[in-house]
Amino acid sequence: MDAFFTAHRLDLILIALGLAAGAATLAGGILALRFARAVHLILGFSAGAVIGVALFDLLPEALELGAARGADIVLTLVAAGFIAYLAVDRALLMAGGDPGARGHMGAGSLTLHSALDGLGIGLGFQVSPAVGVVLAIAVLAHDFSDGVNTVNLSLAGSGRPLTARRWLMADAIAPLIGIGLSRLIVIPKADLALILAAFAGFFLYIGAGELLPDSHRRHPRAWTTLATALGVAFIWLAVHWARAA
Repeated sequence: MDAFFTAHRLDLILIALGLAAGAATLAGGILALRFARAVHLILGFSAGAVIGVALFDLLPEALELGAARGADIVLTLVAAGFIAYLAVDRALLMAGGDPGARGHMGAGSLTLHSALDGLGIGLGFQVSPAVGVVLAIAVLAHDFSDGVNTVNLSLAGSGRPLTARRWLMADAIAPLIGIGLSRLIVIPKADLALILAAFAGFFLYIGAGELLPDSHRRHPRAWTTLATALGVAFIWLAVHWARAA
């Protein structure tokens, strides 16, 4: 298997994976923009998906990569990420400034996460082709939800479809940027674990503190709760399928 991944061939594979991740993100975002009337269900699903990514993807990966630092350090970073995002979000609310600022922060966080996804794929291939393939499957499995979440967070903050489309394009390009960076730098696994842990905290707040209440406020029915449960289940299945592949 290692012989298959020559340097030139690996570059082509990484580019293809980056384009596939961007396409999956665009597909999810276009769905969210097209079916605006069902936004409460999409928000409910997105809440479950974001929470699922934090619990089933980011956190386990951070604990595994940061084993040398200890689980307490990793979990402390998760809590710090949650509190940091909460503090900034509340500060924007109290400031009473641009109503789109919170939407920009949420969409920007997801876009940066997508760049880290691409970086993770590239670094995974640095470890071994097998690790890179598994990470790529996991990223592709949840990038569709990333596109949905990016649009929903941007719309929730700004209410402007044009702004949401711009963030969607940025999110779709981000994995390619991350993959490109992975060919230029080497990040110690322990440091990457801390970054992933902080993002797990960000996503727990985004899902539980923003998307979930917003979906319930728009349509407080059992369907939104079911949509959230389906979002969690979807990410759980996607991650476990990727790890079993």
